[in-house]
Amino acid sequence: MNWNATRNPTWRLGLTGGIGSGKSTVARMLQTHGATVIDADAISRACTAPNGRAILAIATTFGAEFVAADGSLDRERMRTLVFQKPSARQALEAIVHPLVGDEIKRQTETAATPCIVFDIPLLAESPRWRKQLDRVLVVDCLRATQSRRVRQRSGWSDETIDAAIRNQATRLQRLASADVVVYNDGLSLEQLQHEVAKVAHGFGLW
Repeated sequence: MNWNATRNPTWRLGLTGGIGSGKSTVARMLQTHGATVIDADAISRACTAPNGRAILAIATTFGAEFVAADGSLDRERMRTLVFQKPSARQALEAIVHPLVGDEIKRQTETAATPCIVFDIPLLAESPRWRKQLDRVLVVDCLRATQSRRVRQRSGWSDETIDAAIRNQATRLQRLASADVVVYNDGLSLEQLQHEVAKVAHGFGLW
């Protein structure tokens, strides 16, 4: 890890990584060091939870069959559709992303820590984010490691995992966007904690 940081009152750190990279684990570790973590995925899930703010628009755009019996987004049906049709993904993002943006803005305005971590899975795919951040931290690992972790965690088929990886930025694209990289492949949890602690210290956290 080679980077220079001068202390600002509040750092805005973008955190990203491919599916199965361990990004969420790193986010939790940064939180234990005192960072405010704003999780775009969690906000998105809240918008598509039972009777969430995005549900009516999803039903209108895609049809009532994309809303599960409990009033939430039918994620499996939607996942299948967006993997097959990029235009469907764009339509879904047009509904969800403005809602997520509003909530991120609200949480940012109420944060009071030396570092705000914006946990954004698709950061490398969204150029607008870069100009809003002081630094970008990428959690990196081999593609084979991604596949193994997702298979163990979620029980997805190899076909579904490959489709999910293809729908994200490539590893090289993510690394090209990085100011800081944590290589999370072959590390023990203790070793990963050590790497994250070095990042936290650089951003005024302890």
